[in-house]
Amino acid sequence: MQMISLEQDLRENTYPGRGIILGKSESGKYAVAAYFIMGRSENSRNRIFVEEGEGIRTQAFDPSKLSDPSLIIYAPVRVLGNKTIVTNGDQTDTIYECMDRQQTFEQALRTREFEPDAPNYTPRISGIMHIENGAYNYAMSILKSNQGNPEACNRYLFSYTNPVAGEGHFIHTYRCDGNPLPSFEGEPKRIAVPEDQKAFTERIWENLNPDNKVSLFVRYIDIETGKYESIIVNKNK
Repeated sequence: MQMISLEQDLRENTYPGRGIILGKSESGKYAVAAYFIMGRSENSRNRIFVEEGEGIRTQAFDPSKLSDPSLIIYAPVRVLGNKTIVTNGDQTDTIYECMDRQQTFEQALRTREFEPDAPNYTPRISGIMHIENGAYNYAMSILKSNQGNPEACNRYLFSYTNPVAGEGHFIHTYRCDGNPLPSFEGEPKRIAVPEDQKAFTERIWENLNPDNKVSLFVRYIDIETGKYESIIVNKNK
């Protein structure tokens, strides 16, 4: 798969929705994760990321304007031992709980489908990072309706063993803006991942649509030690 320009891809898409990036930094030292959310409605835009334990949670910026928390308030990132889970919904908890019972990432997602938000049927996108004894691998998944047909759920799993330094993969919920919103299609996109966490954060944030972007989370994990640094950027301040 040809590597694309992340900046150009984000800049040319006014509404990719929610996005997950997993990869490895240029030196091979860091496992890298990024997650962003966007919104078109007041309810979706009224959010921030806040730290919760070793992960993060979405939270209403102005609680008085929160009209429906069901699909917008959740924990996008949770850590279970040497595994970091990143998703766009409450399936984070499903994956955490199932893997805590020795089930696999795929088994956990077999219990879930796309979001029940007709007519969009927003895909559930998920990622899992596994770091152990200096080795690192990750997997990504998308659960989506069959061309907008809610009677059928299409399930895709992409696994990356010993990922290449300086590369990552990007998956997002919507192919582009629309009404209804068209689901992402194809494999996760192959992108470059730099060594500099701050620069990578700025690269993503500055190229997301200024009207629709809401929050961004970027984490760099030292593959040898497991220590990590996180950056959170919220439009609402």
